Amino acid sequence: MKCVTAFALLIALTSPATGDDSKAEPPAKPQAIEGAALLRQEAAALRPLVKSAVAGRFLRKTADLPAYAPRSIYRNPKTREYFCKAEAEKLDETERDALDPIEVSESFYYTTKFGTPMAYSRVLELLGRAGLSDLSEKRVMDFGCGTIGHLRLMASCGADAVGVDVDSLLRAMYCEPGDQGLVKNPEGPNGKVSMVIGRWPAEPKAKDAVAGGFDLITSKNTLKNGFFHPERPVPKNRLVDVGVDDATFVKSLFDALNPGGMMMIYNICPAPSKPHEPYKHWADGRCPFPKTMLESAGFDILAFDRDDSEAVRKMAHALGWDRGERPMDLENDLFAHYTLLKKPKQ
Repeated sequence: MKCVTAFALLIALTSPATGDDSKAEPPAKPQAIEGAALLRQEAAALRPLVKSAVAGRFLRKTADLPAYAPRSIYRNPKTREYFCKAEAEKLDETERDALDPIEVSESFYYTTKFGTPMAYSRVLELLGRAGLSDLSEKRVMDFGCGTIGHLRLMASCGADAVGVDVDSLLRAMYCEPGDQGLVKNPEGPNGKVSMVIGRWPAEPKAKDAVAGGFDLITSKNTLKNGFFHPERPVPKNRLVDVGVDDATFVKSLFDALNPGGMMMIYNICPAPSKPHEPYKHWADGRCPFPKTMLESAGFDILAFDRDDSEAVRKMAHALGWDRGERPMDLENDLFAHYTLLKKPKQ
């Protein structure tokens, strides 16, 4: 459900001198920084760009991210469903033999296929400017979460962080002890991280698991107009299907918030397709819901489709998206805007 991918930064390792060129070892290959170590490096690069306390704390909490040993999950190539080891072992022999094993590295654990969770620092920076001072003891939902990295960091700040997604990959990846549940916060109240896999709010099981009482709802690169109302034909399986009509979905978001709670829709996009080019529906990052619908649900609109391209380009440069093997043209092919909503206090 996300569209932007970070590029790994490389550190060159120098081979030791031998004093004898004829017997010298070849230079060591550059070794990529991965997993939690890469997130800590990215956080350090982003710190000069954040001013709010809530975003700064989110970045600092990368120091608390644990390392994870590689693990295996399994995929059915026909149904495209994923299984963790325990689930795969419960299948009959024929079903089990048909599965493809996939090794999950620490980097994939924290980023999956959607890139660095450090991009959420920009989401939190904007929320901090809008009055969010801390995540401690806040209940947070991220709709279309795509990975656990940012949820873990929010929980490290003391939040009860709930990720909602439809992808069975996430259920398979985050099913081992320690993946979900209590997250210690040495600076204050402990947090919690959990995943709800299902179509919310259409599926009763997902709706019951998510419940309500949220102080903050975020969604990055999921609630895009191009995923809901594309201007050109798009295969149905490439769209976001929430299982209910737009008005019902918006009202469900409103009802899930506590009075005074906020919702942030933040979308990062490439340049829109030109008329003669193949259609990139993910480039249409406008809010998929009109102002009138949001206001009818009860929301106060603090910002609607506000341009944030300049800031996201600075973030992308700090993260190295304009370097490496596939550098981005930040000025011409990277854009962002956001919609910020608030539920009035009663």
